[in-house]
Amino acid sequence: MIVVYGINEKLNPIKADLSDAIHACMQAVLGMPEDKRAHRFIPLDREDFYYPGGRSDAYTVIEINMMAGRTPETQKALIKMLFEKLEKDLSLAPVDVEITIKEQAPHQWGFRGMTGDEANDLKYKVNV
Repeated sequence: MIVVYGINEKLNPIKADLSDAIHACMQAVLGMPEDKRAHRFIPLDREDFYYPGGRSDAYTVIEINMMAGRTPETQKALIKMLFEKLEKDLSLAPVDVEITIKEQAPHQWGFRGMTGDEANDLKYKVNV
């Protein structure tokens, strides 16, 4: 699951394109299938979104929650591709994008009535 935060005036107009760009990177680097898109957008009022100095109002936070198993190299490739694609496709400067990957063990995920370590029919690989 991916959660994206930003100032509502900046985030709302680009949500669909941002979702497309994020998912394209997830597919390219992690091999995620087309129908495996779980994105949540949290547009915030300006007074509810504090961010570091040197950033513009386009400052966007992307939290990627995933099952543990991807190598550091794979995770770094995903982060770097996101920075490149968001700058190219959406003109989001890398300084205005913050990306975090939060890993949880497969047994800490629950979906379709089971835990992630019980799922044996995933259409993608976790250990890449």
